[in-house]
Amino acid sequence: MASVLSAAHFHNEEAAYAFVEARLWPDGPICPRCGATEEHVGRLNGKSTRAGLHKCYACRQPFTVKIGTIFESSHLPLNMWLQAIHLMCSSKKGISTRQLQRTLGVGMKTAWFLGHRIREAMKGPQSSGPLGGAGKAVEADETFIGTKKGRKVMRGHGHKRAVLSLVERGGSVRSFHIERANSNNVRAVLTDQVDRESVIMTDEAAYYRWVASEFADHHSVNHSAEEYVRPQVSFRDCKFVVDSVHTNTLEGFFSVFKRGMVGIYQHCGEQHLKRYLAEFDFRYNHRAKLGIDDEERAERALVGAKGKRLTYRTTRGEVTA
Repeated sequence: MASVLSAAHFHNEEAAYAFVEARLWPDGPICPRCGATEEHVGRLNGKSTRAGLHKCYACRQPFTVKIGTIFESSHLPLNMWLQAIHLMCSSKKGISTRQLQRTLGVGMKTAWFLGHRIREAMKGPQSSGPLGGAGKAVEADETFIGTKKGRKVMRGHGHKRAVLSLVERGGSVRSFHIERANSNNVRAVLTDQVDRESVIMTDEAAYYRWVASEFADHHSVNHSAEEYVRPQVSFRDCKFVVDSVHTNTLEGFFSVFKRGMVGIYQHCGEQHLKRYLAEFDFRYNHRAKLGIDDEERAERALVGAKGKRLTYRTTRGEVTA
């Protein structure tokens, strides 16, 4: 059995362009400037022509499949991009910038750009609809990680960065970096992201007390009393029954997230936390348990690269998004 990494598109730039074009242009090439389709577009095949170059005979402009994607303006060969995407999608807890640098043989800044642009491709669509619905349960829980810039380490979580995650039982997870874990911030996320017909499951934190009045029902477990699972329950008006009340789905997700952030990435600037959350959400939502292997996961990340140009500027020697 041949290694996955022996595929031609990981080693040959022309094969890489063919691979990316087949997934971003399933119906043939489209001019990114005027929208002309295949009948007005031709491939340039001159001896000195760079790989993947097309010309639109409607607006008379050359272009490649990289225009309007995370690959635009990158000087790195496209096959190297595909290697990086595969490595990030197949590493359950992520792969560090330094590891990408050593594996791909590129500079540290190049590896850093690669990582953040690929995380941008992993971001879910803006209008993917609410989680849950009638007869469905949604777990909500928060975790804390790192230290806010300029904050003194003290008891409690006030100095840490707060992350609120939501997961639909048997469905997908969505994670959000919130300024502070309190009723107002939690309410804003829940009411925006979850269908009002859903049953919400949480721990005993005070900022979830309002939930029952705005959703179909609310049940919680008392972690401080070492209660982690409550057996089968029926919900308001006995409309439906679930096997148990718990937030263990999110606890499992947080365990992978924290192992990755602490053990692999070690440090994350607060302005970039949302992209790391998108990375861990993406891998969870395209996990093997759903029948998605590493190759398909990488292809789905590749499709997400379309329309997500990400640029950087340098300020006082620091590279910021």
